[in-house]
Amino acid sequence: MAPSRKTEPETSKKGRTSSKLFVPACYSFGFLLVCLIAFLLQIVYFSPISPVLDEVPQPAVLSATQLQDFIKVGEGSVNHPEDASMDKNGVIYTATRDGWIKRLQDGTWVNWKFIDSQTLLGLTSTKEGHLIICDNANGLYKVSEDGVENFLSYVNGSKLRFANAVVEASDGSLYFTVSSSKYLPREYYLDILEGKPHGQLLKYDPSSNITTLVADGFYFANGVALSRDEDYVVVCESWKFRCRKYWLKGERKGKLETFAENLPRAPDNINLAPDGTFWIAVIKFDARRMKILNSSKLIKHILAAYPKLFSRFITLGGGAHLINVAEDGTIIRNLVDPTGQLMPFVTSGLQVDDHLYMVSVTSNFIGKVQLS
Repeated sequence: MAPSRKTEPETSKKGRTSSKLFVPACYSFGFLLVCLIAFLLQIVYFSPISPVLDEVPQPAVLSATQLQDFIKVGEGSVNHPEDASMDKNGVIYTATRDGWIKRLQDGTWVNWKFIDSQTLLGLTSTKEGHLIICDNANGLYKVSEDGVENFLSYVNGSKLRFANAVVEASDGSLYFTVSSSKYLPREYYLDILEGKPHGQLLKYDPSSNITTLVADGFYFANGVALSRDEDYVVVCESWKFRCRKYWLKGERKGKLETFAENLPRAPDNINLAPDGTFWIAVIKFDARRMKILNSSKLIKHILAAYPKLFSRFITLGGGAHLINVAEDGTIIRNLVDPTGQLMPFVTSGLQVDDHLYMVSVTSNFIGKVQLS
């Protein structure tokens, strides 16, 4: 007869089995936790930004006029232009993404001059009949019948980068913006995420060939325009949904003040209208997502590490939208394309007589509407 074997209680077997399962589970959870912590530490420690959390402006809600009788000028003949300007003879010019400077002749965009660059942005016409064009990689170009000259590429020994918009004063001086003195144009999203004011307003004096810093501390300095009397210059601050003015004359000379704030969208380019008011192109940013962005530094660090994730989180668009602002900063008109069918968004608005030309880096044409 075989000796009897002592059997374990059923509960003991279950307890031992549970323990065997629990220990690997603990190791797995602990390993994952360590990996997660290491991942987050790496993102934060090696982050290209040192972010701050800021209050997101509440965009104004305004009554709007829908854009009508929209005309596409030269569809298919301009490659994603960013701005437009009219010279003293009434000829309209634009600079395209493929480097062509084009001018409008009898309703057709004609190639005029070529710049070997794909980063052309704002431009202005001068009293001498030249064009001054901002290249966010190479500084400022002068374009004339005689050719193309990259006349300003360094400022105080440093490479001039991210020049965005420019305007000429009556004395020939040029006021222009640098959107970010810290980040490259392709890193614009880092400027948003960091949330610090790296934008600048500079002045170039052609008589002395000297460039000076007029003012800094702008949250992505974008469009720039002089008032009709040239007593102040306006700078658009995209990330703050506002424009500020720097006084050039009078008792307030040298002071920087708010010109227009809580704009319905983020301001891009600004142009002086014939009546002394201003046209500002504004681009939609999702205010709700901007608030989420400014609720956590960790979110900013993660988005800084993954640019494609940022582009999905913060989307541009919302349709063509321009506002007409009086000399005191009051919004007079609010023109919108609520469906976005005309243009995804507008980067610049130029008034010529009773027509408004609308430019966009997303389009292969320039829009035109009658204002009356």
